[in-house]
Amino acid sequence: MKLLASGRDADVYALDANRVLRRYRRGGDAAAEAELMGHVARHAFPVPEVYQAKGPNLVMERLSGRTLQAALRAGDAEPGLAGRLLADLHARLHRVPGRQGDKAQRVLHLDLRPETVVLTPKGPVVVDWTRAGEGLPDLDVAATAVALGQVAVGGQAGDAALARAVLPVFLAAAGGNPVRLVEQALALRGADPNLTVRESVDLSEAAALVRRT
Repeated sequence: MKLLASGRDADVYALDANRVLRRYRRGGDAAAEAELMGHVARHAFPVPEVYQAKGPNLVMERLSGRTLQAALRAGDAEPGLAGRLLADLHARLHRVPGRQGDKAQRVLHLDLRPETVVLTPKGPVVVDWTRAGEGLPDLDVAATAVALGQVAVGGQAGDAALARAVLPVFLAAAGGNPVRLVEQALALRGADPNLTVRESVDLSEAAALVRRT
């Protein structure tokens, strides 16, 4: 198998022209993630099609395209468009009901940022549902804002400038009151075992930036 990409939690391999295998490095069970992806797909939200989930392995549709982050870096997407696109994807996702029947609970991605949006010929597709769950939409918006804030205060110069430009557009377009849940989003982000020491230190400054925006 050809290694296509490596993230913080998993590696992605090409199986053939149409399928990829994503494998969690620490083991675990991908079934819950696959089930949630199937749920949002049935509500017409753009996710890769899942073909099989077994243990730490997830066999999915192979997407054609680059990430929104790559398009931003190349200058092929401007920050205003990226911020509005992220907000639109949140709005579409938060129309998907939770699976427990509580009308206040919606499906949340909790890591929806330029790196997890793939720009395909058919439109944007959201990947990496490892942290997804259900809850209040404002928490999902706050999680994205904190992730952007982290890059804005601690990323490399080019990425930091892009994140600072995307963040206010995203928050304005997303609406709601995500600032009230920044502390909760901060706790979720801080609990990520893959955070570097520098990223952990940057969290409080990222949260302060979100509150000021």
